[in-house]
Formats: sequence, C-alpha cells, structure tokens
Amino acid sequence: MLTQQFEGKVALVTGGASGIGAAFARTIVRDGGRIAIADLNEDMGLALVAELGTDKASFTRTDVSQQDDVIAFVDGAAAHFGRIDILFNNAGIGGMGTTLDLDAATFRRVIEVDLFSVFYGCKAALPHMLRNGSGAIVNNASIAGMLGDFGMTAYNTAKGGVVNYTRALAMDMAKSGIRVNAVCPGCVDTPLFAGLKAAQSVFDNFIRAVPMARIGQAEEIAEVVAFLASDKASYMTGTVIPVDGGITATSGFPDLAPFMEILQKCFNA
Repeated sequence: MLTQQFEGKVALVTGGASGIGAAFARTIVRDGGRIAIADLNEDMGLALVAELGTDKASFTRTDVSQQDDVIAFVDGAAAHFGRIDILFNNAGIGGMGTTLDLDAATFRRVIEVDLFSVFYGCKAALPHMLRNGSGAIVNNASIAGMLGDFGMTAYNTAKGGVVNYTRALAMDMAKSGIRVNAVCPGCVDTPLFAGLKAAQSVFDNFIRAVPMARIGQAEEIAEVVAFLASDKASYMTGTVIPVDGGITATSGFPDLAPFMEILQKCFNA
C-alpha cells in the first residue's frame, strides 16, 4: 500500500537525474511529495521530470561546484513550489589516485564537487527551512567517508569531510527543528559503477568484499534516504548510516572457519 508521507512537502535533490538521486525523486513523488532536481545532465533531468509530471517535479541544470548555481537552484525551487522541506545532497564524482599520483587541480575538483557542494546546498536551503520552523537534510557520504581505500585519496577525504560536516551541522541546527543526517552507500549499481561492471575480474573482487555477495540497487539507498527525510526519523539527527551489504561490519578478514579448523587441530595434536 502506497503511503503519502511526503504530501504537502517539497524536496530538493542534487545529482538527481540518474542513479540514487533519480530513485529518491521517484520515491518522493510516489509518496505524495514534489521534487526539484538539479544535475548537469539536462536531457536525463528533463526526461525524469516528464516521467514524474511537471506538476510534481522541476529540473534546473546546475554545476554544484559553483555556489551561485546552487543558490539559483535552491531559491528557484522555493519560488516555484513555495517552500523547501527536504534537501538531499547527492551529487558527487569519483577520484582515483594516491597522494603521490594526484595533482592539486584534481584533488581540488573532487573536494569542490563532493564536499563544497554539500556546504553550498545546506547554506542556501537553511534560511528557507528556518522560515518553516522545520526541515530535513540528508547528505550522501559513502562508506568511503568512514574508511580508507587504496588509491582513492581525494574521494576518501571529501566523503570523510561530508560525514563530519553532517555531524557538525546537526549540532548547529539541533534546536531549530532541522535534522541533518548522512547515508553511506557501499557498492551500488549506478552510472558511477558502470565502468567497474564492465571489468568483470575487478567487479568480482568487489563482490567478494561484500558479505551479502551482491551490489546494492539505487532504490535500496533511496528508501533509507526517504526514511531519514521523513517524520518517521523525527528523533534522529547527526546519524551516519551505512547501507553497504555488511562491508563496514567486517574486520576485513576472509572467512576464518578453515583457519580455525587448522588451529584447533594444532591445539589437539
């Protein structure tokens, strides 16, 4: 049975034309809300609006690394729909390379898109939420913000910043009625992972690292984001939730059962 938990509410999503962002947009509209979508991909963004309905969705071509673009998106959405209740800072890019490999421009670009965009979105949306006396912000932080990875220095740094920015902003806004939480996806079937799926041996190694033995679907992440954005999570703020098939629950060791059997035989010898 479909719920109408977002009836009367307006949500914003960056990076909303595909992947997790698009899945979130569909969830908002399914549950009675209206959605403003920001993305660089105009064709996909407009196609999604046509799918959802122009009375329920809008699209603005936005470069989230540019503060003026983000302000224009947020203020435009508020003018179009009359209010802002929810913000999902979802836009992001990958970034490979160790500190020795990376040049400063690449490092800066990842930080601008993955971290500064979150600050820009929150700074622009908060005045609108304060006028309402309530609001919910969810930031897409990735498990890369919780752990270190080989050769992902810039991405780990940016997403780690999102995790702690989420906590800091949650404390700043705790008494204002505005909640701030983060979701940390693991390996998810999105355009960002399309190249990985094409490299079968590399993809298989990823799957072996996931206790649930599969990658996640965008809809699975979007449902968690929707929960955090909803009144069902009314007593949650500053929370960072991994949605990763169990990756962050492991020690990193493989199945130790065979090792324990050998060890037991040694003790019994």
